[in-house]
Amino acid sequence: MLDRLDSDLKDWRSRALAFERRIGEVVLGQADAIRLLTIAALCRGHVLLEGDVGVGKTTLLRTVARALGGPYERIEGTIDLMPNDMLYSAYIAEDGRPRIDPGPAIAHGEDLAVFFFNEINRARPQVHSLLLRMMAERSVSAFRKELRFPHLQVFADRNKVERDETFELPAAARDRFMMEIRIETPADPDVRRRLAFDPVFHDADRLIDRIDEAVLPYDRLNGVAAAIQTGVRVSPAIETYLLGLWDALSDPARAGIAIEDVDISRLIVGGASPRGISALVRAARARAWLEGRDSLVPDDIRAIFAPVMGHRIFFSPIYEMRRDQIAPKLHAALFDAVPVPV
Repeated sequence: MLDRLDSDLKDWRSRALAFERRIGEVVLGQADAIRLLTIAALCRGHVLLEGDVGVGKTTLLRTVARALGGPYERIEGTIDLMPNDMLYSAYIAEDGRPRIDPGPAIAHGEDLAVFFFNEINRARPQVHSLLLRMMAERSVSAFRKELRFPHLQVFADRNKVERDETFELPAAARDRFMMEIRIETPADPDVRRRLAFDPVFHDADRLIDRIDEAVLPYDRLNGVAAAIQTGVRVSPAIETYLLGLWDALSDPARAGIAIEDVDISRLIVGGASPRGISALVRAARARAWLEGRDSLVPDDIRAIFAPVMGHRIFFSPIYEMRRDQIAPKLHAALFDAVPVPV
């Protein structure tokens, strides 16, 4: 079915699948997360990873950054980090005079490819605001000029254990992440055994260095992403299905959705936005293309619904603390309520 797509895209699909394989050699047992990160790269979308301490979030993002290639910067979220720390680096030079150099966000100028924000929830809201502009507009103002980052992709991670000296991301910032991906400890016994006993996986730096740079070249992905979006079609039946999901999400009570021990009329306070639905369509198209199809099927939408839409559905405070239990039930009920096209 790929004959509808430009012949050059066939080669890019091979590159994308090689990208996944190479990352999978470094980060074991995370095939689903790697597929989602590949989709995000092909959509030029930003990604937030969440999981326990030590499950490989940082290693995964560093590996993805290397496989994309290009200028890369990393910053650590700390409670004393301020916005200017991202833009400027002040120090005393050898001659005893103060100097100011570009900070990590602008050190590479407009060529910056990947900006990795480690432990983002440790940073203050002022820092989140600056990052939000970088993500939303791919630009910042510094040194009396505006810098634009046409190839920028932001990766961030946070662990779900720490709560002291942390700051919850505001809704606007979370919405700018195309996906929030949960990283869990691998369940497969063989993978667990290799991670525990194979020395190869005990040195992350050496492991990442084995990955070829620019397996999926960052500086050509804008064109590839645009070609995928125009080359993968959505049938009228799938359009109706997507709009049905949107309507049901906007008013789940009217759609007949019910969840035990939940007042469905009070559950959702917002989140069924055009931006979120647009991201869902873009991600579904990229998944279809990776699967070797030039048109969407319902499975493409279902497969990426939770990571794309989950963090964009805002619960009322009374239910927010139970999000991990309620959200999967809501997604399942939503799919049950909207007829699948045949």
